[in-house]
Amino acid sequence: MKKAFWKEAVVYQIYPRSFMDSNGDGIGDIPGIISRLNYLKLLGVDVIWLSPVYKSPNDDNGYDISDYRAIMDEFGTMTDWERLLSAIHARGMKLIMDLVVNHSSDEHAWFLESRSSKSSPYRDYYIWRSGREDGLEPNNWVSFFGGSAWQYDEATGEYYLHLFSRKQPDLNWENPGLRSEVYEMMKFWLDKGVDGFRMDVINCISKTPGLPSVGSDRMAWGGEHFMNGPRIHEFLQEMNREVLSKYEIMTVGEMPGATVEQAKLYTGEERGELQMVFQFEHMDVDSGPGGKWDLKPWTLKGLRDVLHKWQVGLAENGWNSLYLNNHDQPRMVSRFGDDGQYRKQSAKMLATLLHTLKGTPYVYQGEELGMTNVRFESIDQYRDIETLNMYREYVQDRGLKPALVMQSIYAKGRDNARTPMQWNDSPHAGFTTGTPWIEVNPNYETINAEEALADPESIFHYYRRLIQLRKEHDIMVYGRYDLILEEHERIYAYTRTLGKEKWLIILNFFADETLFELPDHLRHRDRAIVISNYSDTVSQIPIDRLLLRPYEAIVYRLFT
Repeated sequence: MKKAFWKEAVVYQIYPRSFMDSNGDGIGDIPGIISRLNYLKLLGVDVIWLSPVYKSPNDDNGYDISDYRAIMDEFGTMTDWERLLSAIHARGMKLIMDLVVNHSSDEHAWFLESRSSKSSPYRDYYIWRSGREDGLEPNNWVSFFGGSAWQYDEATGEYYLHLFSRKQPDLNWENPGLRSEVYEMMKFWLDKGVDGFRMDVINCISKTPGLPSVGSDRMAWGGEHFMNGPRIHEFLQEMNREVLSKYEIMTVGEMPGATVEQAKLYTGEERGELQMVFQFEHMDVDSGPGGKWDLKPWTLKGLRDVLHKWQVGLAENGWNSLYLNNHDQPRMVSRFGDDGQYRKQSAKMLATLLHTLKGTPYVYQGEELGMTNVRFESIDQYRDIETLNMYREYVQDRGLKPALVMQSIYAKGRDNARTPMQWNDSPHAGFTTGTPWIEVNPNYETINAEEALADPESIFHYYRRLIQLRKEHDIMVYGRYDLILEEHERIYAYTRTLGKEKWLIILNFFADETLFELPDHLRHRDRAIVISNYSDTVSQIPIDRLLLRPYEAIVYRLFT
């Protein structure tokens, strides 16, 4: 497998609205990010992924873009952004931007022109259709945010497609002119020095011709017709040919619903598409038949089976993106660990998993502090459009009890990831001197960066050690992954092998002490501890049998 900087990198995602506010208006901004770059340099990350900072009316927190070549006023100016890029590069780090081109804002100049007249040259930049003869929408697709994926527009008497908010009309990638405009916009940022793109729901840009309904229900999930569509590889190869291949950059595509076999096509090194994808299969291990909000307990077997499938599936062709949380997901320590008594141990254990699997690790802001989910008392304290739409639908339309719906929000709501970064124990966690756009998690007085930096045994410093190990040992990046203890209900264990070097990773996913027994083919070897999340771990003799403490993680180097 070819070596590449993006395989060896550790990426840190910044959600600008919640990272650091420099001017007291309660909204994070670009100067605030600049002021914290030394913190990220100390952590050791190589690449910063910046969630959207483009001009936007903020219906979906910047993922509804009204001008792709301008900076949102709340975040600063283009000069501020250029200062940020320069400051990141000066510290030896890289910057990747969010590319949001499945849809724009309905306030984008293209859409304003498109809706003005059926004869507008921009009409075909979006997906317009007449209603059905029975007076219903053009088809029965449901949007990701609930309700119909179509919005009627009185100006021209037709509907436009929006897979997300009604203020996020889908762009029509069948139009060569639209694609050309997107490519020119990408070149605009790359020529400014951007080091790559994370591409938002990029596998939704190709839709099935004719946009057929699904089944006979009034509303139905139409993902089979807009995820991994018929022309998706053609579009991505054209994008690579026209833009991406001309720059030394990093690319990762967000791809809900993508399978391992599809990911091989998207990331195959000779195919000329993308380098990595974000898949979501492991993010659904605690979802019931009703989807994200239908909670069910996750099992280690369920999680391990998915991660293992992707490790094996992309072992020789393609590359994995490693993550357990981001701006759309709840906090990983609350979801897969223990955000109470064993918060530090479980956060370190999960970090060990992410940094010792094969692929590129992504750290979401605050993850390195062990930030947790938040439990606001009232729905009025939440800001996320998906959450608010769901609450309204479930409580008002379906008649569910508010307390029951709030439990789903506590577990899965996107605002869990969007409460402000917890810098210190001063008011509003040092995020702002004003009133934050969303309230700070009340636990900021004990969970914050200032506390973590001062504690040599903190989660932050454990992340530093993991990231440094990755820089020093090629086995963490390029070593072969092999699963052991395939059916254990409490332990996830595997080896990484590169040449004659072999590492053994042992992870206890639960608060109970658990006996670990090494398989016969790995017994009777000398070993040395590489890293462990308990400071007093010793090389127990024999390694063949050891009693793991709650959420214990140990990485051994094995010798023949």
